[in-house]
Amino acid sequence: MRNTAKTMHKLYENLGKLFYAVAISDGSVHAKEWDKVKEIVKEDWLDVDDFTDRYGTDAANQIEIVFDGLMEYGQSSEECFDEFKDFYKEHPHAFSAEIKSLAKKTAGAIANAFSGKNKSELVILAKIGLLLK
Repeated sequence: MRNTAKTMHKLYENLGKLFYAVAISDGSVHAKEWDKVKEIVKEDWLDVDDFTDRYGTDAANQIEIVFDGLMEYGQSSEECFDEFKDFYKEHPHAFSAEIKSLAKKTAGAIANAFSGKNKSELVILAKIGLLLK
């Protein structure tokens, strides 16, 4: 199945939720975790595909936009992970091997960005690993 711009836009929105779920899993998002998200989006995610939003901006920027919004309005780690999981199950075709690998790498880097990985972060990383195998 071919991915549409709408599906890929939603993919990046849900990746923002996933990465927020990792960062908030211990109860707060540290500035170093937010900085890591911005760094990895610029270094890795912008080059994944050629999809853009309606303004011509790379669709991968939705990761940062959604993450930032969630920091302001808050949502639990579990809620965000469940929303990502639902999207993944509805649109498995949107997740190439490259996207799965990069999602796991990004989640691990976020968890490791501040004082290494703690127990709650290890739990969500394990869930991500099982989902995206």
